[in-house]
Amino acid sequence: MPNTVIELRGIKRIYKMEGKQGEEAVVVRALRGVDFSADAGEFVSVMGPSGSGKSTLMNILGCLDKPSEGTYTLDNIETSTSSPDTFAYIRNRKIGFVFQSFNLLSRTTALENVELPLFYRRREKEEKRQTAGDRKERAARALREVGLEKRMDHYSSQLSGGQQQRVAIARAMVNDPAFILADEPTGNLDTGMTLEIMGLFQELNSRGKTIVMVTHEPELAAYTKRIITLRDGELVSDKPVTERRSALDDLAAWKKDHALLAEAAS
Repeated sequence: MPNTVIELRGIKRIYKMEGKQGEEAVVVRALRGVDFSADAGEFVSVMGPSGSGKSTLMNILGCLDKPSEGTYTLDNIETSTSSPDTFAYIRNRKIGFVFQSFNLLSRTTALENVELPLFYRRREKEEKRQTAGDRKERAARALREVGLEKRMDHYSSQLSGGQQQRVAIARAMVNDPAFILADEPTGNLDTGMTLEIMGLFQELNSRGKTIVMVTHEPELAAYTKRIITLRDGELVSDKPVTERRSALDDLAAWKKDHALLAEAAS
């Protein structure tokens, strides 16, 4: 039986915006009863036009916001009624965040950036026996998984954009979360680096990592296994990717084309 990691049922998110003086409040229905589930090992992309509810859904999936109605069960924990402490625990232990802007600390090394989530675990009983050496080894192992074993002591300014995003992915994985939530993870990268990162996501997914990626680019969604589409706060489509592309194959072809162009120009 597949292990259901994410289950949303009847998710609604309603915002009330104060109107101008003498006017009634404006009600915005950002999500209108979304049902969605994902099993362990899935790679899902969330798509939709501006204003479709993608960001709102991402905030609820990431436990950055709670729904107005409905239930969200993450790795067998019902989040909708969780206390603030439990909500913080879920964010740290159950979700690995990867953002478009990397969000690395500039004055710390790649290894130190990846260690950061581990410091938030030190108050938990099972983590009190963890030494600084243990934390460094866990962070180093995560960096090796993303191919940065030779860049552990480098600062952000010494890394390319693609390498910085790899550090961010390692940081997302260091707590072995239930799933990785990626928000437009290649938005600040050029084509070559984008294909490198998508290739890394595909490799991690092949090892069993569950990934949910928010994107507005169909060509990136083609590297995932399943695409859900939102429109006007409703889930209007949920389809498997029938002709899935290999990002590393596309990267090899892209490099070959650029090499030929460089040769022709010389």
